[in-house]
Amino acid sequence: MRHLAEVTLHVWRTLGLVAMLTVCAVASNVAAQQAPDITEKEIERYRAMISDPFANPAYLNVDRGETLWAQARGTKNVSLQGCDLGEGAGRIDGVYAKLPRYFADTDRVMDIEQRLLWCMEMLQGVDTKDVIKRRFSGPGIVSDMEDLVAFIANKSNGMKFAVSVSHPKEQEMFAVGEAMFYRRSSIMDFSCATCHADDGKRIRLQGLPNLSKPGKNAQETMGTWPTYRVSQSQMRTMQHRLWDCYRQMRMPAPDYASDGITALTLYLTRQAEGGDILVPSIKR
Repeated sequence: MRHLAEVTLHVWRTLGLVAMLTVCAVASNVAAQQAPDITEKEIERYRAMISDPFANPAYLNVDRGETLWAQARGTKNVSLQGCDLGEGAGRIDGVYAKLPRYFADTDRVMDIEQRLLWCMEMLQGVDTKDVIKRRFSGPGIVSDMEDLVAFIANKSNGMKFAVSVSHPKEQEMFAVGEAMFYRRSSIMDFSCATCHADDGKRIRLQGLPNLSKPGKNAQETMGTWPTYRVSQSQMRTMQHRLWDCYRQMRMPAPDYASDGITALTLYLTRQAEGGDILVPSIKR
């Protein structure tokens, strides 16, 4: 009888442990299902807290960019106000919404950085080596290009992306950009699509937008660059975002204002067709 009682007690203890583990497992599963929603809500709350334009340091970049646009420079001692960004010399309202685009005077598809560098060299006579050296800002480094992009992009604020792929060279550049998006390479065998071609992907707390299809994800992503990065204490352009993506994929760093980056930008901006431009934004 004593043996039977011990066996019975052991069984009940085992059943109790199983029940407890089952409850814990169910609770853990529920928590895991709720975690992404809770995390996303907290991230959105954080974004709302830092979204006040009057608290966005990137507007200092906009102001510096406006000064640079009107400043006479280079061997020709003229300003960039004669630069044609696609809508006529000196016209900047809405031009960012249509870039990259084909320019007949260069017979090339160019993004905003490529076009600005071309205008500096051809219109102003500026030696752009130093400008390119300071392409990205940092401690003690002010970037003319980031400031100019912030100023010009802000002039398309509230407008919608409307890039063209009607010219054969635009079509070719779009096809190259799409191929680059899916091209796996380097020691990690990664591509842009590795992180950005599926819904619901995340790296730690950071959601990864699906940029492989037109629509909301691409619109919200492309429509909020340039942006002020709180984590870096600097304003960043899409040129920097793509450079940093390649760095994180352990690929060779792309050349600044290269045709490859322009092609990828054209592809991504086309995916964002019709999306609102709200820049400069502010991100973590």
